[in-house]
Amino acid sequence: MTEQFHLTPADVQRLLNDPSSTTRADTAAKVAREFSHPLSDAERKLAEDIIRAMMRDVEVKVRQMLAENLKDNPAVPRDVAKAMAKDVESVALPILTYSSVLSEDDLLEVVRTNDTAKQLAVARRPMVSEKVSDALADTGKTEVVATLMANDGAQISEKTFVKVIERHGNDETVGAAIVHRRTLPVAVSERLVAKVSQRLRDELVTRHQLPESMATDLILQARERATISLLSADADRFTIDALVDQLHANKRLTPTIVVRALCMGDILFFESAIARLTNVSPGNVYLLLNDMSGRGINSLLERSAIPRRFHDVIRAALEVARETSYDGGPNDRERFRQRVITRVLTQFEGGFDTDNLDYLIHKLAAA
Repeated sequence: MTEQFHLTPADVQRLLNDPSSTTRADTAAKVAREFSHPLSDAERKLAEDIIRAMMRDVEVKVRQMLAENLKDNPAVPRDVAKAMAKDVESVALPILTYSSVLSEDDLLEVVRTNDTAKQLAVARRPMVSEKVSDALADTGKTEVVATLMANDGAQISEKTFVKVIERHGNDETVGAAIVHRRTLPVAVSERLVAKVSQRLRDELVTRHQLPESMATDLILQARERATISLLSADADRFTIDALVDQLHANKRLTPTIVVRALCMGDILFFESAIARLTNVSPGNVYLLLNDMSGRGINSLLERSAIPRRFHDVIRAALEVARETSYDGGPNDRERFRQRVITRVLTQFEGGFDTDNLDYLIHKLAAA
């Protein structure tokens, strides 16, 4: 053997004179560390045989030292990594958390053993596939799910997010982990907002004796505000359509959220919502909304079933939209909102005594 991998005479003598578990564990650590060095084929085979032999040691400490020193080595034989993954926790957890040798199927097998500590280790891996993430979510264990959601290296499908929100959305730990992910699909964010809103409404009623109708109104306003704020100024059509479809499917595409979006300058959201509510293609909706005769918008509003009390607000907002060009500045949306409110106030008999959009929409909804 070359000097990259060998037991020194002192190592051999120590094993002969002191075959204790501590000596074997120290030797195991040395063998595992040197396994990362460049080795010839013959040297690698010998090293693998020694590692396999040491994996049969009855002393956990020996196997643990192997696992600790081999956990991030991509050259570890798969059978060795699998054996470690099935071992006791002190041996398995380092490998389950860090080893890239384990395949997706290996990890799924571990997750399905129902061992919480091992499931947590898998959930913490630097990279977790969508399939493994879904299996972890299916465990139903709050701690495992929260750990997975907090791992930005985990690939999580929208289907899995929905499942987690439906089952664990009321848990603060899980909710916080989802909220703090680096990226989150808008449709997923909307589901979380809706779930949290319902929980807050229930708490207002049960803990603070607020009338149900008042609690519902307050939470609805807050939820719709939060939902509209999920859309960034550069949100693409696909993202907006997906959000609108989800709102519609869950009966949350209300007249107030449609009007709120328009008054906040989210023209694409408004167009998409009208297309969904009327079953008219987005292209035709765009043409009808921009028909200067007014017949197009009138026809769409009638077909959308949006109550008539909102129609003047919508027309006023669309007028402002035609007159207003965004310059990309930080106050674009606020300027648009103020112009819409000012325009609406001048068109209502008696007017309103506030420039607050929430107040305006609340008055219209209650009319």
